[in-house]
Amino acid sequence: MKKYLSELSIGDMAKISGFDADRCSDRDFARDLEDRLLEIGFEEGLKVEVLHEGPVGRDPMAVRVGNMTVGLRRIEADAVCIHEEDQQESHGNEAAAAE
Repeated sequence: MKKYLSELSIGDMAKISGFDADRCSDRDFARDLEDRLLEIGFEEGLKVEVLHEGPVGRDPMAVRVGNMTVGLRRIEADAVCIHEEDQQESHGNEAAAAE
């Protein structure tokens, strides 16, 4: 079952697995949404972590993608497909990489 960045909560981590701009109900906005996300650094395989959510409708949200922090509207996060990471697995991989 596909999951999307917009479904994550603060502290959740995942890897970007692709984009699905067709989920966006605003056709004009969705037209080049994937290109815009790629331009600001969203790439398949990068780790993403939710850092903050806005107080109204959890919108906008701040996420860490690789080594940068990006603010996204939920409509944009709804087009980012993810694979959720197990928190222990994620920290284990980072510890192994540091050795």
